[in-house]
Amino acid sequence: MIHPYDNATQTRWNRGEFKVQLNLPDNPRPIGFCDGSPEDVAELISIAEAEGADDAKIHKKHLKNGREVWTLGGPG
Repeated sequence: MIHPYDNATQTRWNRGEFKVQLNLPDNPRPIGFCDGSPEDVAELISIAEAEGADDAKIHKKHLKNGREVWTLGGPG
């Protein structure tokens, strides 16, 4: 499940409750958080296609703490 960014979800990320932070290129604030499940990937691709993206790309960066940062659509 994708959890949109707000103060509460940022706090949950800071506490380690989410595995993945979702970013857009050149945007300093995350757009949301998720657990990185196959369902999350499918939901992200579905959202991108609904917004007109023909070839949705997710660039994944693995962090030392075991979590990940996914950049949607651009260089990651």
